[in-house]
Amino acid sequence: MSTTRKIAVGLGIASGALLAAWLLTGNRKKKTKEYISKKADGLKNAIKTEKKRSFDDSDAHYI
Repeated sequence: MSTTRKIAVGLGIASGALLAAWLLTGNRKKKTKEYISKKADGLKNAIKTEKKRSFDDSDAHYI
């Protein structure tokens, strides 16, 4: 891996850690947790509806 790529990956990880630390401090912590939990619930509901919509045609049909 080249030095430039290592630096870019390191900066990306460090900036993500700084953003997470900033979002989870002070009064932003409660708002961030509510936002993440709301989006997670929405994702769970989307997965459940996708499972309900799936069509299983594994049975053999004889004529």
